[in-house]
Amino acid sequence: MDAHYLGYFECFNRQLFYEAHDVLEELWLPQRNQPNDLFFKGLIQLAGAFVHLQKERLKPAGALFKLARANIERYPSPHEALATSDVLKLIEEWLGGLEKSGFSENPLSKTAPPRLRLLPNA
Repeated sequence: MDAHYLGYFECFNRQLFYEAHDVLEELWLPQRNQPNDLFFKGLIQLAGAFVHLQKERLKPAGALFKLARANIERYPSPHEALATSDVLKLIEEWLGGLEKSGFSENPLSKTAPPRLRLLPNA
């Protein structure tokens, strides 16, 4: 697997969401308009949503969760060794928390940070 792809998960799981976004962008930019274009874009948007949460920008986080969902749901589960169905559940949980509070409470302040994992032997 590409080092940028693996680096995304390493950064994401260490709550280095901006860095996760940045490292995957290196892989995504040359692959725009290719089969994985929207998949990588969705993962970048997912990391971006958490950057917004870290900066207490709740409505922009919600908007990015929705964009990430729209892009990732186009792909089967699993895809590129990632259970996209699990990622979509994660998005629904975090977006749901924001919407439930009317975008007034940051779920990152009271919920364990998200983690993404690649499937073994994929």
